[in-house]
Amino acid sequence: MNTPAPARRRSIEDKSWVLAPLLELPHVIHAAVISGDGFIEGCSPGLQRDAAEGVAAMMSALQGAGRAVTAAFTEQQDARLRQTVIESEEGWVFAIPAGENTCLAVFAAPEVNMGVVAHHMQVQVSTLGAKVMNSPARDLGNSA
Repeated sequence: MNTPAPARRRSIEDKSWVLAPLLELPHVIHAAVISGDGFIEGCSPGLQRDAAEGVAAMMSALQGAGRAVTAAFTEQQDARLRQTVIESEEGWVFAIPAGENTCLAVFAAPEVNMGVVAHHMQVQVSTLGAKVMNSPARDLGNSA
């Protein structure tokens, strides 16, 4: 009798290194790099694995819902998100695109400076893009 092979988890490069500067910001509690298909690519050290996987799955669904509702409101099927923000009594969740099919998410206490967090998230996304880019950028300038 053949028994099915156990399900294999997708192997993903750990991108937790990009989170360290964000976790140093005042009132930032957790951060994660999440693939668009709901896998955790890196998370803050204090975030338990089960919680991180739940965050990844829910954030993937939330990003998809955000794109869908934006497309519905604007009647543009190629709507792209710039930022998703959730406010709760416990704090704030910020999520921004971080490259192809990836997002960067941060959870912070209610008293966080939102502008500082948003700025530093953009810096880290740029750093992540520069680090994982495996081919030189195309020259799109004019040949003069």
